[in-house]
Amino acid sequence: QVQLVESGGGLVQPGGSLRLSCAASGFNVDYHAIGWFRQAPGKEREGISCISSSAGGTYYADSVKGRFTISRDNAKNTVYLQMNSLKPEDTAIYYCAAADGPTIPRLGRQFFSSWGQGLQVTVSS
Repeated sequence: QVQLVESGGGLVQPGGSLRLSCAASGFNVDYHAIGWFRQAPGKEREGISCISSSAGGTYYADSVKGRFTISRDNAKNTVYLQMNSLKPEDTAIYYCAAADGPTIPRLGRQFFSSWGQGLQVTVSS
């Protein structure tokens, strides 16, 4: 049974940092592209980062580039999203998702078949 469980969210002040974890079970993260998405109130879910299994290539949306870092620990079967210099506009529910294959053509929801339950990240003073 494929399962993704996110953890590490919460409340943080502007300029602060959080590290989100996405623990996978039922499959190996090193054989699948893993993405992070977020959805703010009243907005569509947007892809913000992805790591492919082959050579670990990474992608970041412009909104988080230079501030967020995605990484993978194959031994722990977990993917991380390190978020630094957080801004109030980063407030959203964050989801991790797994694609069926090792890479994806672009960071679109249609390429991901398994999703975590989501967790809240709130950036506020």
